[in-house]
Amino acid sequence: MESQNYLGIYISKKTATVVCPGPQKKDRDALKCFSVSVEGQEQQDMQALAGLIAQGCAERNLKFSEIAVALDCAMFMQHSVHSEFNDPKQIAATVRFDTEEALATDITNVAVAFEIASSDQTGSQLTVFTAERKILSEVLDALQQYNLDPVNIEPDVNCLSRFISRQVTSTESEQTETLYGMLSNQSGYLIVPPVAVDDESRKASIVRTFLVGATQDRTKLLQREVLVTTALVEGAGPLSCLKVFDSTRAIESQQLGEKLGIETDEIDLRSIVETKLQPEADCADPIDFAIAYGAALAFSEKGRSVDFREDFSPFQGKKLRQQKTLKTAAISVTILLVAVGLYFQTQLFSLNRNKNNLRSKFAKDYAEVTLEQLSVDLKIKDAVRELGKLQRRIENEKKGLFTDEKSISSNLTLVLTAFNDNECAKQTNLNIDTITITNKDIMITGDTSVRQNTLKFFEVLGKNGLEKLRENLREKGGRDNFNITVVPKK
Repeated sequence: MESQNYLGIYISKKTATVVCPGPQKKDRDALKCFSVSVEGQEQQDMQALAGLIAQGCAERNLKFSEIAVALDCAMFMQHSVHSEFNDPKQIAATVRFDTEEALATDITNVAVAFEIASSDQTGSQLTVFTAERKILSEVLDALQQYNLDPVNIEPDVNCLSRFISRQVTSTESEQTETLYGMLSNQSGYLIVPPVAVDDESRKASIVRTFLVGATQDRTKLLQREVLVTTALVEGAGPLSCLKVFDSTRAIESQQLGEKLGIETDEIDLRSIVETKLQPEADCADPIDFAIAYGAALAFSEKGRSVDFREDFSPFQGKKLRQQKTLKTAAISVTILLVAVGLYFQTQLFSLNRNKNNLRSKFAKDYAEVTLEQLSVDLKIKDAVRELGKLQRRIENEKKGLFTDEKSISSNLTLVLTAFNDNECAKQTNLNIDTITITNKDIMITGDTSVRQNTLKFFEVLGKNGLEKLRENLREKGGRDNFNITVVPKK
């Protein structure tokens, strides 16, 4: 496997375009590309399309380490949603609720991906994409049957925006914006590429998608969609010009510019694509190539991507397996250190007990000889010893160290009893990440399959002598995560 090679797949219901960027040359990129379609075949489903993709990769001997998928705009929807937060983590935790409220419909069977369009004191304006989980399952299951497991699944318009930012745009004025209008055979895209200037300026791209009918007047359609998009662009800055490309070459750019009152130029995207392809590459549509190439470019970006899979089915590839292995090793080392600490603590207790036994025997055997002096010495030494123990206990409590072994043992017994109550873990589909036990309380972190099972687990803890002190619940990765602190009932 070549670690620097990535595979980008632009996939629709019946067609797919695959791009594999290779090692960089001095004057051009070594790009391998091909397109496949199930139209006209006996089997016209996603599984057949995935088979053609795998066959094409094998025939061309493509070597790659990771896969990214761009989802066709006919397979998802785009919305504008407001969030009360500016922090991406807080937005990610609440975006499903905000989207459900904005759409006034149940989104249980929908996967959500978002991008922060702008932020201010009132919160953030989000570009939210929704796709049915059923569609995503068909795509993911079909690809995985042929050992093609994508790291992320993005909207096609985001991938096209990434390609334009990297390969098409030139140095533009900071005070103006350029709108790119791209029309493929079946889809249309309007994009204002992202800018990265000061903190108050827009960093995300403005994107819109629409479907193009076979009999529609493509010039009039683009004119109408540009007028709708102009309102969004006004918030980012004055629109300097419109740059268009039509795969069918049916757009009349001069006529379009006169009707819109905006400077309009055509982009020779076909030439840009041809300079990047190897001679044997087979690409059906330049825009399809640009989208697939933009998907592959996602691996060179840092930060969060607009990924359906993050909400629908988090990637279970080698990176996650490495993280889980490291986590397991860390837990094992922690348990070993705790066991060693308890062993030496037990030895210390045994030594102190022997010393006390010897002292008691000494006092009893020689009481008749030095009774008065010994009594005084023992009282002073006992007082000093008790003060020392109290001082160590206070210091250990400040450091968060265990100071009461019996209380810890008792708390551990209560937790184990709760876990074994009527096979609690099996009934609730329970996963436990960490258990922190002190002489005062017990903190448990884990997850269950649904919120109902989490509450059932809390009831089992209560029935077994544990009283809930604090709790924190949240949904993540399709499971209900919890963090609960309990104490023994008095």
